[in-house]
Amino acid sequence: MRKTTLLIVSCIIVTLLCWTLNENTLVDNLSFSNENLRRGYFWVIITALFVHANPPHLVGNMLFLYAFGRTLEEEIGSTKTILAFFLGGALSFILSAFFYEIDVRMIGASAAIFTLMSITMAIKPLKFSWLFLMPLGLVAMIYLLYNTFAITYPGFGEAGVGYLGHVIGFLIGVSLGVSWSRGKWKRNILISIAMLVLYIILVNAASIILKM
Repeated sequence: MRKTTLLIVSCIIVTLLCWTLNENTLVDNLSFSNENLRRGYFWVIITALFVHANPPHLVGNMLFLYAFGRTLEEEIGSTKTILAFFLGGALSFILSAFFYEIDVRMIGASAAIFTLMSITMAIKPLKFSWLFLMPLGLVAMIYLLYNTFAITYPGFGEAGVGYLGHVIGFLIGVSLGVSWSRGKWKRNILISIAMLVLYIILVNAASIILKM
């Protein structure tokens, strides 16, 4: 069994357990927050990655984890993929904590997945995903752009979503992708940017045509 599959199964089991028990204390003790760190609950750096708020949050993250995690396992192996997941997720929680109040809870694998997304962009941007019907490098760039807009214009995104943590996770992944790309990261990132520009042009062109 692939390690990505184990991560997905673990996220589903932990999340469903929290939902089934409906135990706020359990969620509080597994969620990342400045308050929990001050209490000495250092395990939340890891456990918070496996807890998700609702079905769309869980399903969405698992689809992205499946697409990007499996691709990276094929390219760089299971060990590096799992390392990137936990390193990106943990560091994103820790660095995001400087920007939030002490009692703000952070949960979900999103930031860790953004780390995998940017590594994929730097290593295998043209890998086509039948799940998203586009190359994974383009998917990564679209979601980076969306999250950047959500940070810059607070009313643009959905309330309560850790967009800052996502971008931090993405940047952590870029550094890892550069290290693991065997010198091809510049070309691959340029390919991803070019795909994003082309995508924006095509979307705008389609919008203009439909309005005519």
